Amino acid sequence: MAPAGRPGAKKGILERLESGEVVIGDGSFLITLEKRGYVKAGLWTPEAVIEHPDAVRQLHMEFLRAGSNVMQTFTFSASEDNMESKWEDVNAAACDLAREVAGKGDALVAGGICQTSVYKYHKDEARIKKLFRLQLEVFVQKNVDFLIAEVSLHVEEAVGCGSLKESDRPVAVTMCIGPEGDMHDVTPGECAVRLVKAGASIVGVNCRFGPETSLKTMKLMKEGLERAGLKAYLMVQPLGFHTPDCGKEGFVDLPEYPFGLEPRVATRWDIQKYAREAYNLGVRYIGGCCGFEPYHIRAIAEELAPERGFLPQASEKHGSWGSGLDMHTKPWVRARARREYWENLLPASGRPFCPSLSKPDD
Repeated sequence: MAPAGRPGAKKGILERLESGEVVIGDGSFLITLEKRGYVKAGLWTPEAVIEHPDAVRQLHMEFLRAGSNVMQTFTFSASEDNMESKWEDVNAAACDLAREVAGKGDALVAGGICQTSVYKYHKDEARIKKLFRLQLEVFVQKNVDFLIAEVSLHVEEAVGCGSLKESDRPVAVTMCIGPEGDMHDVTPGECAVRLVKAGASIVGVNCRFGPETSLKTMKLMKEGLERAGLKAYLMVQPLGFHTPDCGKEGFVDLPEYPFGLEPRVATRWDIQKYAREAYNLGVRYIGGCCGFEPYHIRAIAEELAPERGFLPQASEKHGSWGSGLDMHTKPWVRARARREYWENLLPASGRPFCPSLSKPDD
């Protein structure tokens, strides 16, 4: 199957999902740009869209070439409570960068809204909704195609995103929860129900947990919606790390967070498996979050190429299931040019004195 584009007028996010089309999200910005020297760990605020726009543009382009259908604005923590006077300029610049790159392919622009610092300490509903509306005003002015509210650990706060329906943009809401539910023990199924009742058209999970754990949570969300007789499109964007040992708050409690996570990085073959399992579960918006590199997104696009009907541009230099190794001079390396080899490989970490699992600090 040859790489190809998608000509013609762009369909909206709900139109794509309603037709059964697979929508591929993008991946890691904060963690990746921190590694590249453009983001400071700690507050994880996205000044890079103004200070280093070329770096952000390049990462958007890498995700687009890898197969992403959505350019999400790099606006994590870009709200008034986190950035004071800079937040509005950051949101506007992030929209411009995402729109510029989206215009080079069949991609939509999603305005990204994350949790506030207000809920955890004050639970001030009016203040939370005001913060959401302030970001929303910029996104409406910049004419984003739809909205993604993400990274909330509390369904009560996430439901506040219902105020985003005041715009005419479709709203997706994803939570940072595992199979145990939110921080108040609200189950994933009940979280999904509340989000749909609040006005979300697309619901799911993102960040904090790896692919396997996130798919378990998605299954519980789907079952909750079915029991309630509600319908919504499903979306999953997990970490690009394996985290079977993390606690309820996810990978932030692991001792390796954030600077020692590299041994946990998922392989491209792990991500192909994740993409297939997500698709079989009925999820049609499939992407990634922290640690999810462009080659991971390419793995999703390659695994689901039969359903999508084409390969991404980034596959031009990538043989399916290692087929490019057929040309290697060593016969034992040529023997690895097959799907069975990579599907069954148990990769070593090369660290003989390191444990396979950690104990969360919290």
